[in-house]
Amino acid sequence: MTVASQPLSEQEHRAIICLCILAAFADGAQDEVERGQIQRIVNGFDEAGLDLMSMYQDTLAGKVSPAKLAEQLQTSSARALAYEMALGVCHADGALNESERQFLAALRQQLLLDPASVAAHERTADALVEQPLAASAIPPVLDTAREADLDRMILKAAILNGALEIMPQTLGTMAIIPLQIRLVYQVGKRYGYELDHGHIKDFLATLGVGLSSQVVEGYARRLIGGLTRSVGGRLIGGLAGQAVSSAFGFAITYAIGQVARRYYAGGRTLNTAQLKDVFTSMLQEGRNLQARYSGEIAQKASQTTVAEVLPLLNPKAGV
Repeated sequence: MTVASQPLSEQEHRAIICLCILAAFADGAQDEVERGQIQRIVNGFDEAGLDLMSMYQDTLAGKVSPAKLAEQLQTSSARALAYEMALGVCHADGALNESERQFLAALRQQLLLDPASVAAHERTADALVEQPLAASAIPPVLDTAREADLDRMILKAAILNGALEIMPQTLGTMAIIPLQIRLVYQVGKRYGYELDHGHIKDFLATLGVGLSSQVVEGYARRLIGGLTRSVGGRLIGGLAGQAVSSAFGFAITYAIGQVARRYYAGGRTLNTAQLKDVFTSMLQEGRNLQARYSGEIAQKASQTTVAEVLPLLNPKAGV
């Protein structure tokens, strides 16, 4: 599905982003990393003139409800988009828990959506996060020549995630997280480590990478990019000013892969401060590299569908 078949008003942009924030907290278990990241996102997008910080504060204080936000969505396409994005945020950290299921069920009713109309989207969302990590036949690194293979694998993953970020389908953004988790698993496996979801999520949290917040930011970039292009025909600064590129998906995936390579190659001896320092350095390197590969990213985006991404999450898929 595309971002919206009809133009969204500023009120609708604001309401959908706020629903994404509510969705991020729907599981009742967001940690300080996620809260801090979401607050940073809200601060950044306030440069687009939406005053999301006040809504964020009202959300934490329990003053904003999904029902009230749903009333602000005037078109069927806006309501469908709001549900798609809320669904993606809830799935960001894995399979839905009961609190998230209840949140989404209530939201679907509040948005006046027929369950049958969103069933296919829900099935694909489930499939994106339910692939197991075990049973992958990935050979360990045996010599330094294999380092070049790892570099190619990381770059390939970064290009794909950069492409997913600029695809019109909202599920494209949602697919970024499982592919990042898969990348860490593959890197660890090459160095002889058998990782599980829990370890990988802890690793990403140590780097300061939030899962729900990353999806919220990806969706906000899509929405604010569309809004600010319609206001004066240009993008407003800050995070919104980067929405025309795929730098976010490319750079963060590149950085995650490179940090994982150093961490597992070194026997997991890097401490938290060292991991964060390396991540910061690699994130900047990824941002610098993005322009070089922008043509490949655009080509990948034009040739790839979300359905084609699903086999890449299979534990026996190649790299």
